[in-house]
Amino acid sequence: MRNLRGGIMITKNIKLFAVALLVAVGSLSCSSELTDNAAPVELVVTHTAAIGVIDVGPTDDADCEEELGTINMLTVPKNSTVTGPRVQVRVNRYRVSYRRTDGGTIVPPSFVRSIDTLVGPAGSSTVFRLFELGVLNVAPLVSLQPTSGGRDPETLRPFVRMEVILEVFGETLAGDNVYDSTTIPFEFCYGCGCS
Repeated sequence: MRNLRGGIMITKNIKLFAVALLVAVGSLSCSSELTDNAAPVELVVTHTAAIGVIDVGPTDDADCEEELGTINMLTVPKNSTVTGPRVQVRVNRYRVSYRRTDGGTIVPPSFVRSIDTLVGPAGSSTVFRLFELGVLNVAPLVSLQPTSGGRDPETLRPFVRMEVILEVFGETLAGDNVYDSTTIPFEFCYGCGCS
């Protein structure tokens, strides 16, 4: 088992691949879409990457013990008169989807998870799962295993590059919908170490 500091964990001893990111207080940068304009605040979700290459094979590489990064989630009032509980958002679900950046098209299945966490201007802590358990056993990552040829059949390369798209949904305590997303790039390979 690799325990990656910062709340990210990759479990490989039983061919499971689970990545979780802890939400931390973050920097302000907004990529909002679908935000309800009536809401007095915006939900802001960003990420900070520490590792972008993940070795899907067995490895003793010390770099694989580093944290992959953090997800930063906070609320930003739309004007200075918004204070107190009005700046809090209850995050109730998130969706994870994938987009290839290496020319391939096959990606793991998307999924939606329910959560319940309160976020304010100072941020909040929650764990997000970015991959379903068993993702190493499905396309495209299974193709990187030596027993499956060691190459992605679409690109013929020994790696898979894709972005993880994390979309976070919630509502203010007054019931106004809020939304934001962040995109996290990763490269997956077999026997290449982590960096």
